[in-house]
Amino acid sequence: MEIVQSKNGVPIRLTGERWLHITEEHSEMAGYYFEVLESVQEPLAIYEGKAAELLATKQVEPGKYLVVVYKEVSKEDGFIITAFLTRRIEQIERRTQLWPR
Repeated sequence: MEIVQSKNGVPIRLTGERWLHITEEHSEMAGYYFEVLESVQEPLAIYEGKAAELLATKQVEPGKYLVVVYKEVSKEDGFIITAFLTRRIEQIERRTQLWPR
């Protein structure tokens, strides 16, 4: 299990179970373990999710973005739900941007 700090200072966990879920659902994510963690710690932007989750984005190559969905349960705990790659960042950018303001 890895833990990184979100921009809100909340420790965010990436468990083995969640990583397995991510790579089983999105096999192209297998080589992006550290980028997933970096996306939470040093995102390009953070957007509001539909059910109190947060979406951190990071550009991994021109026109290709990593989106990490995570939840801050409290000021002391949070966890990564899933992550995926997209070229359609506009769909994410339509959401309310929380960081940077």
